[in-house]
Amino acid sequence: MTKSIERFSFAERASHWISALCFLHAAFTGLALWSPRLFWMAIVFGGGETARAWHPWAGVFFFCALGVMFRRWARQMQLDEDDQVWLAKSHLYAQNLEAGIPESGRFNAGQKMMFWLQSASAVFLLLSGLVIWFPEVAPRGLRVAAILLHPLCAAVSLGGIIVHFYMSTFAVPGALQAMVHGKVSAGWARSHHGKWFRQVTGQ
Repeated sequence: MTKSIERFSFAERASHWISALCFLHAAFTGLALWSPRLFWMAIVFGGGETARAWHPWAGVFFFCALGVMFRRWARQMQLDEDDQVWLAKSHLYAQNLEAGIPESGRFNAGQKMMFWLQSASAVFLLLSGLVIWFPEVAPRGLRVAAILLHPLCAAVSLGGIIVHFYMSTFAVPGALQAMVHGKVSAGWARSHHGKWFRQVTGQ
Protein backbone atom coordinates (compact mmCIF):
# COMPACT_ATOMS: atom_id res chain seq x y z
CA MET A 1 0.00 0.00 0.00
CA THR A 2 1.18 3.53 -0.74
CA LYS A 3 2.82 4.97 2.37
CA SER A 4 2.18 8.62 1.54
CA ILE A 5 0.08 10.51 -0.98
CA GLU A 6 0.56 14.01 -2.34
CA ARG A 7 -2.30 16.08 -1.01
CA PHE A 8 -1.30 19.53 -2.24
CA SER A 9 1.32 20.60 -4.77
CA PHE A 10 3.92 23.23 -3.96
CA ALA A 11 2.04 25.80 -6.06
CA GLU A 12 -1.20 25.09 -4.21
CA ARG A 13 0.50 25.40 -0.83
CA ALA A 14 2.30 28.58 -1.85
CA SER A 15 -0.87 30.31 -3.02
CA HIS A 16 -2.68 29.16 0.14
CA TRP A 17 -0.06 30.53 2.53
CA ILE A 18 0.40 33.77 0.60
CA SER A 19 -3.36 34.21 0.73
CA ALA A 20 -3.39 33.42 4.46
CA LEU A 21 -0.60 35.88 5.30
CA CYS A 22 -2.17 38.67 3.26
CA PHE A 23 -5.54 37.98 4.86
CA LEU A 24 -4.08 38.16 8.37
CA HIS A 25 -2.30 41.42 7.58
CA ALA A 26 -5.48 42.93 6.16
CA ALA A 27 -7.55 41.59 9.07
CA PHE A 28 -5.30 42.92 11.85
CA THR A 29 -4.66 46.29 10.26
CA GLY A 30 -8.36 46.54 9.44
CA LEU A 31 -9.31 45.87 13.07
CA ALA A 32 -6.77 48.47 14.19
CA LEU A 33 -8.28 51.08 11.88
CA TRP A 34 -11.86 50.11 12.66
CA SER A 35 -11.82 50.52 16.45
CA PRO A 36 -9.80 52.91 18.64
CA ARG A 37 -9.64 50.15 21.27
CA LEU A 38 -7.79 47.93 18.80
CA PHE A 39 -5.51 50.62 17.41
CA TRP A 40 -2.64 49.17 19.43
CA MET A 41 -2.43 46.47 16.75
CA ALA A 42 -1.21 49.09 14.31
CA ILE A 43 2.03 49.38 16.28
CA VAL A 44 2.96 45.85 15.21
CA PHE A 45 2.63 46.91 11.57
CA GLY A 46 4.67 50.10 11.78
CA GLY A 47 2.18 52.56 13.21
CA GLY A 48 -1.12 54.05 12.15
CA GLU A 49 -0.03 55.68 8.90
CA THR A 50 1.84 52.59 7.72
CA ALA A 51 -1.04 50.29 8.64
CA ARG A 52 -3.49 52.54 6.82
CA ALA A 53 -1.29 52.68 3.73
CA TRP A 54 -0.69 48.92 3.51
CA HIS A 55 -4.13 47.68 4.54
CA PRO A 56 -5.74 48.08 1.09
CA TRP A 57 -2.71 46.62 -0.66
CA ALA A 58 -2.82 43.57 1.61
CA GLY A 59 -6.46 43.19 0.59
CA VAL A 60 -5.58 43.37 -3.10
CA PHE A 61 -2.78 40.82 -2.71
CA PHE A 62 -5.13 38.55 -0.76
CA PHE A 63 -7.69 38.76 -3.55
CA CYS A 64 -5.07 37.94 -6.19
CA ALA A 65 -3.72 34.95 -4.25
CA LEU A 66 -7.24 33.72 -3.65
CA GLY A 67 -7.88 34.14 -7.36
CA VAL A 68 -5.05 31.70 -8.09
CA MET A 69 -6.60 29.21 -5.68
CA PHE A 70 -10.01 29.75 -7.25
CA ARG A 71 -8.67 28.98 -10.71
CA ARG A 72 -7.10 25.75 -9.47
CA TRP A 73 -9.91 24.49 -7.26
CA ALA A 74 -13.25 25.90 -8.44
CA ARG A 75 -14.22 22.79 -10.42
CA GLN A 76 -13.32 20.52 -7.50
CA MET A 77 -15.48 22.60 -5.16
CA GLN A 78 -18.82 21.82 -6.82
CA LEU A 79 -21.30 20.28 -4.37
CA ASP A 80 -22.77 16.86 -5.21
CA GLU A 81 -25.48 14.72 -3.61
CA ASP A 82 -23.09 13.18 -1.09
CA ASP A 83 -22.07 16.68 -0.04
CA GLN A 84 -25.70 17.53 0.74
CA VAL A 85 -25.89 14.53 3.08
CA TRP A 86 -22.50 15.45 4.56
CA LEU A 87 -23.72 18.96 5.38
CA ALA A 88 -26.84 17.59 7.05
CA LYS A 89 -24.59 15.50 9.31
CA SER A 90 -21.78 18.01 9.67
CA HIS A 91 -22.36 18.23 13.43
CA LEU A 92 -21.10 14.65 13.66
CA TYR A 93 -18.00 15.50 11.64
CA ALA A 94 -17.26 18.41 13.98
CA GLN A 95 -17.23 15.90 16.83
CA ASN A 96 -14.90 13.63 14.84
CA LEU A 97 -17.70 11.04 14.56
CA GLU A 98 -17.67 10.06 10.90
CA ALA A 99 -19.87 6.95 11.04
CA GLY A 100 -22.77 7.38 8.61
CA ILE A 101 -21.21 10.37 6.89
CA PRO A 102 -20.64 9.90 3.12
CA GLU A 103 -17.04 9.58 2.01
CA SER A 104 -15.51 12.76 0.69
CA GLY A 105 -13.59 13.45 -2.45
CA ARG A 106 -10.47 15.59 -2.37
CA PHE A 107 -12.42 18.23 -0.45
CA ASN A 108 -15.32 17.59 1.89
CA ALA A 109 -18.52 19.62 1.83
CA GLY A 110 -17.40 21.82 4.72
CA GLN A 111 -14.23 22.78 2.89
CA LYS A 112 -16.24 23.48 -0.25
CA MET A 113 -18.62 25.76 1.60
CA MET A 114 -15.68 27.56 3.18
CA PHE A 115 -14.15 28.03 -0.28
CA TRP A 116 -17.29 29.64 -1.67
CA LEU A 117 -17.83 31.75 1.45
CA GLN A 118 -14.32 33.16 1.28
CA SER A 119 -14.51 33.69 -2.46
CA ALA A 120 -17.78 35.63 -2.22
CA SER A 121 -16.55 37.62 0.79
CA ALA A 122 -13.34 38.50 -1.04
CA VAL A 123 -15.26 39.93 -3.99
CA PHE A 124 -17.43 42.13 -1.76
CA LEU A 125 -14.45 43.14 0.36
CA LEU A 126 -12.52 44.19 -2.74
CA LEU A 127 -15.40 46.16 -4.28
CA SER A 128 -16.35 47.92 -1.05
CA GLY A 129 -12.69 48.47 -0.21
CA LEU A 130 -12.02 50.16 -3.54
CA VAL A 131 -14.89 52.57 -2.89
CA ILE A 132 -13.47 53.41 0.53
CA TRP A 133 -9.95 53.67 -0.92
CA PHE A 134 -11.04 56.08 -3.67
CA PRO A 135 -14.13 57.80 -2.21
CA GLU A 136 -13.91 60.76 -4.58
CA VAL A 137 -14.96 58.63 -7.57
CA ALA A 138 -18.10 57.19 -5.95
CA PRO A 139 -21.48 58.83 -5.17
CA ARG A 140 -22.38 59.39 -1.52
CA GLY A 141 -24.89 56.53 -1.37
CA LEU A 142 -22.31 54.05 -2.62
CA ARG A 143 -19.75 55.31 -0.11
CA VAL A 144 -22.18 54.82 2.77
CA ALA A 145 -23.05 51.33 1.53
CA ALA A 146 -19.36 50.44 1.24
CA ILE A 147 -18.62 51.68 4.76
CA LEU A 148 -21.37 49.41 6.11
CA LEU A 149 -20.67 46.42 3.86
CA HIS A 150 -16.89 46.27 4.28
CA PRO A 151 -16.73 45.49 8.02
CA LEU A 152 -19.72 43.16 7.74
CA CYS A 153 -18.04 41.06 5.05
CA ALA A 154 -14.77 41.21 6.98
CA ALA A 155 -16.52 39.81 10.07
CA VAL A 156 -18.06 36.97 8.04
CA SER A 157 -14.73 36.16 6.40
CA LEU A 158 -12.82 36.32 9.70
CA GLY A 159 -15.39 34.07 11.35
CA GLY A 160 -14.97 31.56 8.55
CA ILE A 161 -11.19 31.62 8.93
CA ILE A 162 -11.48 30.97 12.66
CA VAL A 163 -13.64 27.90 11.96
CA HIS A 164 -11.20 26.82 9.23
CA PHE A 165 -8.27 27.11 11.65
CA TYR A 166 -10.07 25.14 14.33
CA MET A 167 -11.07 22.35 11.96
CA SER A 168 -7.60 22.05 10.42
CA THR A 169 -5.73 22.00 13.72
CA PHE A 170 -7.90 20.53 16.47
CA ALA A 171 -10.92 18.81 14.91
CA VAL A 172 -9.01 17.00 12.14
CA PRO A 173 -5.42 16.24 13.21
CA GLY A 174 -3.16 15.97 10.19
CA ALA A 175 -5.03 18.44 8.00
CA LEU A 176 -2.65 21.32 8.74
CA GLN A 177 0.41 19.15 8.15
CA ALA A 178 -0.95 18.34 4.69
CA MET A 179 -0.89 22.02 3.80
CA VAL A 180 2.60 22.40 5.28
CA HIS A 181 4.34 19.32 3.88
CA GLY A 182 2.04 18.55 0.97
CA LYS A 183 1.66 14.85 1.75
CA VAL A 184 -0.56 12.68 3.94
CA SER A 185 -0.45 9.06 4.98
CA ALA A 186 -2.54 6.55 3.08
CA GLY A 187 -4.44 5.80 6.27
CA TRP A 188 -5.33 9.46 6.80
CA ALA A 189 -6.47 9.85 3.19
CA ARG A 190 -8.59 6.70 3.34
CA SER A 191 -10.16 7.77 6.65
CA HIS A 192 -10.97 11.40 5.82
CA HIS A 193 -11.29 11.47 2.02
CA GLY A 194 -12.17 7.94 0.96
CA LYS A 195 -13.35 8.70 -2.55
CA TRP A 196 -10.26 10.77 -3.28
CA PHE A 197 -8.04 8.04 -1.83
CA ARG A 198 -9.44 5.48 -4.25
CA GLN A 199 -9.15 7.88 -7.18
CA VAL A 200 -5.46 8.52 -6.65
CA THR A 201 -4.46 5.00 -5.63
CA GLY A 202 -6.90 2.84 -7.58
CA GLN A 203 -7.53 0.80 -4.42
